[in-house]
Amino acid sequence: MPVRTSESSRGGRGRGVGLGLALVSALAFGGSGVAAKPLIEAGLDPLHVVWLRVTGAALVMLPLAVRHRALPLRRPALIAGFGLLAVAGVQACYFAALSRIPVGVALLIEYLAPALVLGWVRFVQRRPVTRAAALGVVLAAGGLACVVEVWSGLSFDLLGLLCALGAACCQVGYFVLSDQGSDAGAEAPDPLGIIAHGLLVGAAVLTVVTRPWTMDWSVLAGSAQLRGTAVPAAVLLAWVVLVATVVAYITGVLSVRRLSPQVAGVVACLEAVIATVLAWVLLGEHLSAPQVAGGAIVLVGAFIAQSSAPAGGSPEPVASGGAERELSARGTAA
Repeated sequence: MPVRTSESSRGGRGRGVGLGLALVSALAFGGSGVAAKPLIEAGLDPLHVVWLRVTGAALVMLPLAVRHRALPLRRPALIAGFGLLAVAGVQACYFAALSRIPVGVALLIEYLAPALVLGWVRFVQRRPVTRAAALGVVLAAGGLACVVEVWSGLSFDLLGLLCALGAACCQVGYFVLSDQGSDAGAEAPDPLGIIAHGLLVGAAVLTVVTRPWTMDWSVLAGSAQLRGTAVPAAVLLAWVVLVATVVAYITGVLSVRRLSPQVAGVVACLEAVIATVLAWVLLGEHLSAPQVAGGAIVLVGAFIAQSSAPAGGSPEPVASGGAERELSARGTAA
């Protein structure tokens, strides 16, 4: 749900601060995958890592949930949908994908969400979209074909690819909920409250699904390998919870208060680049030249799709790569 601000608050110094916060958010989200994957490889189930991430973040943001304790009664459907899709769904699918395919590939597939939202707008809501938006969809799909190297018969794990696509679909559900909640004007619920309650809902759902009492807790007392270097598992988990979740969401929300959703979405696209570079440097996940080119095409297509206005209307974002950060995924991770 876009946070509405005055044009004056988006100019000058406020805009510079907003860009800085958006960059911090993209850096924080982009680093989640490289911290989470060693935990998975050390023996934790991907869903257990998701549960630890979401539950830890929910506990940190519990004071905000208490402050906005009336919100679930006012917007129960929004909170439930946000918790199920933007928190539990996105994170579970993305982390499951991480266990099977490279971080960069998983995140690039997740960034098909803006193009998928256009499909929702065109075929479900039956609203026209611009030719530029359609071009963005085509570019994103073509870039994805390069990323997964379809000419070699899908060299990546098919289940991993489907999990990453599931994360993108969960983001679509979030974007739709976000759009429905944005018409309340001055009475729109505080996005920080939605994040806090969404994390609580996500943690509750994931507790039932993942059964954390069956987790091998001893892994957290040991270490995980980060490209041959032993790193305490607790440190990696702390990074995932505090930096890649709490800091990432809060800085994302604050950046949108100073920027338009379109600008925040463009900056958020850097998350995919950051995640790919970090995975290359820290995890040794090298991508081929066609995959790098395909990733660039995916990002360009997503940028065109999310920044295009509906046909015959004024510019308005139907999907923003930063929307998950404004209210939240993603995530995703990551």
